[in-house]
This record gives sequence, structure tokens and C-alpha cells, in this order.
Amino acid sequence: MKIVFATHNHNKLVEVQQLLPESIELLSLGEIGCQEEIAETAATLAGNAQLKANYVMQQYGYDCFADDTGLEVTALNGEPGVYSARYAGEPTDAEANMQKLLSKLKDKKDRSAQFKTVIALNLKGKQYLFEGVCQGEILHEKQGTEGFGYDPIFKPHGYDVSFAEMTLAEKGAISHRGRAVGALVAFLTNQL
Repeated sequence: MKIVFATHNHNKLVEVQQLLPESIELLSLGEIGCQEEIAETAATLAGNAQLKANYVMQQYGYDCFADDTGLEVTALNGEPGVYSARYAGEPTDAEANMQKLLSKLKDKKDRSAQFKTVIALNLKGKQYLFEGVCQGEILHEKQGTEGFGYDPIFKPHGYDVSFAEMTLAEKGAISHRGRAVGALVAFLTNQL
């Protein structure tokens, strides 16, 4: 089965490809000729995932899936949430986003947070949603050099290391995206 993953984020593409079985071939937006940035203007993660998946289906005619991920920090009433990628403004800058978050949490005792990923799948004219959540906490400073986004400051529950100190396989086994993709893969496997 060939399916499009509606993202221009190379790190996400590599991470998700590693989670898929060989029977599912992933196509990137570039491979189908989609160079434009698809606007993420919805107020929710699910809404943004649906916008991207629908855009690819309508403009290019491919079965596809898209995701949106947000980091939700308890002490900040769920911030940055749907604005995680652009928390510090445009253009997107992971370092600036992390520094803004750490600054806002400077005097907070509660550092609990969760990553949430929602995937929208458009397949054979129907749409399906899958969600994955990973609970954890925000560290006081960056740890590790792997991963991307907020990975250096997020430590999942039950671990002594940040996402940025894990291998792709270790992170994929427990992460929000890994869980959402796992649900997607289970569904797609039943469609084969």
C-alpha cells in the first residue's frame, strides 16, 4: 500500500517511516509534487490534521494522513498546545520555543506536561482519527542532542532521560507520535 504523509518536516518523516511495516510505502509531499506549506489555521490539533489531510486529498487525489502535535503544559493551562511549533512566533524556531517555555516555567513548581499527536487519515473516501499521548514533565534545562522540537526539555514518565537522549527506536516505542502511528498502522494492516 502506498500512502502520503502530509508533512514537509523531514524529522517527522524519518520517525514515522521507521514505525511503519514494510507493506506500507510512505510518500512525502515532495514526492507527489506538493511544495506549498499547508496552512494550519484550526483551533485544535485534530482540526489542523484534518485540514492538511483534506488539502492533499482535494488538490492531489491521494489517500493520505497528516498529523498535528502539541505540547500541553499543566501550569500554563495547556500552552503551547496547538501553537507549539510557532510558540515564539514566525518563522518557527525550536530553540526560541524552548527558551520561551522554560522562561514561563521559571517560577513554577508543577512541571507536568504531555505531548499529544492527532492523526487524520483519508482513505477510500472516508476519514479516521487516531490519537497518541505521552505524559511527562518539563526539565529545567536542555538534555541531549537527538530528536527535534521540545525533545531536549521533555522527560517522559518512568524515564531518567529526555526524548533527546533516546534513540529514534526508544522514543518511537513510547512517544505520542509512536502511539498514534501504532493505532494508524493497526488500522491500515486490517485494510490490506
